[in-house]
Amino acid sequence: MRMTAFTDLSLRIVMRLAVAEEGELLTTRRVAELLVVPYSHAVKVVARLSDMGMVEARRGRGGGLRLTEAGRRASVGMIVRELEGGGDVVGCEDDPPCPLRSACRLRGALRAAQEAFFASLDGVSVESLVAPPTGPVLHALRPPGDGLPV
Repeated sequence: MRMTAFTDLSLRIVMRLAVAEEGELLTTRRVAELLVVPYSHAVKVVARLSDMGMVEARRGRGGGLRLTEAGRRASVGMIVRELEGGGDVVGCEDDPPCPLRSACRLRGALRAAQEAFFASLDGVSVESLVAPPTGPVLHALRPPGDGLPV
């Protein structure tokens, strides 16, 4: 199984917000610059994370992004399940549908493997992802050409 780029970016944004210092409000644009991703992608991810209750996004002067307490405590398994959905690993019902689907055992085995993947991430919290040495590296990120010392 391979996670989508959307889920990957979502986890990276959550991790960067998890190490924000008290009072530090990062904008979506700044997070996109720090993670070296297109702003338009970051906007979509922040909107989804906000809908999930993981990120609080405030507009206007003094606005910015903040990881909510629920976001800080969330398990990576829950985040990935929510973002990736519960669809099948393979397209048994695609057009045209697989001719083996009525008697295939592979679909069930792949579904069990997918659930094992998610379950292995259930014990990993956002907070644990940003423990040293990762947290300090996330906090020190600078966009290319920023010129500031790392």
